[in-house]
Amino acid sequence: MIDPPIWALILHGGAKEIAPEQEEANRRGCLAALVAGQQILKAGGHALDAAEAVLRALENDPTFNAGFGSVPNADGQVEMDAALMDGKTLAVGAVAGIQGVRHPVSVARALLPEMPTLLIGAGARRFAEQSDSPLYGAELCDPAEMLSPQQAASEAAESAGHDTVGCVALDQYGDLVAGTSTGGLNGTLPGRVGDSPLPGCGFYADNTLGGVALSGHGEAISRLMLAGRIMHELERSDVQSAVSAALNHLNRLTDTDKTDAGAIAIDAGGNVGWDHRSPHFAVAYATSQHSPQVFLKR
Repeated sequence: MIDPPIWALILHGGAKEIAPEQEEANRRGCLAALVAGQQILKAGGHALDAAEAVLRALENDPTFNAGFGSVPNADGQVEMDAALMDGKTLAVGAVAGIQGVRHPVSVARALLPEMPTLLIGAGARRFAEQSDSPLYGAELCDPAEMLSPQQAASEAAESAGHDTVGCVALDQYGDLVAGTSTGGLNGTLPGRVGDSPLPGCGFYADNTLGGVALSGHGEAISRLMLAGRIMHELERSDVQSAVSAALNHLNRLTDTDKTDAGAIAIDAGGNVGWDHRSPHFAVAYATSQHSPQVFLKR
């Protein structure tokens, strides 16, 4: 009889089309982020620390549309969204349209013990200024600095214009955490917010069921509340079936809607599932029973 995993970790680098010359960068970036979280879980650390470490690593990598890889809006500015949810307490911390921070996911983490679940724009930046310390690691910067990696890797960014990075972690204490981070849509209207910082849409975590994080066209994901659908499916299905069944609801949208999407999930027992309705979906995962694996599509 095989014992259940005592920890599990899965991440994604976005539901998108990956050009052949970008395949290795996506694999390498996903694996590096996986190692950052895996080291914490293997050492008996907590899911919250592992998820933040994974997302910070992805935010640092210009291959991905988050942090320094974020695409600019129609005004040429980088506005970022990020979120974390603690499956033990159901606490949510999320920011939207934040500018001038290197790690929006760390601002989201700082919000977890606070009353608000979501801060936007200037309010999110002001909170980051108050929380800018080694503990939180928001790392304030000039908003213009966020464009440098974008300009240096413009070809990669053009193909990363609607993807999000995400992570789900389960630790040996049975606690689940789900998180997301994104630069949003390339050339979108200023102030546009997608699914990533909205619980039940782009992410969710509940220790009694599991955790999920999504990527893709935020409007489609939000309209269908796909994270919530996956969580409901987990009440009666295995994790892989739950993810796939929820993504099938994208067929309800019209032919003119943009419906690329992908999802990763871990159930309360540590079982991993993922699927996508996009040309590619960069995914990496590992558990206490399985060595690291990385995929660019299913």
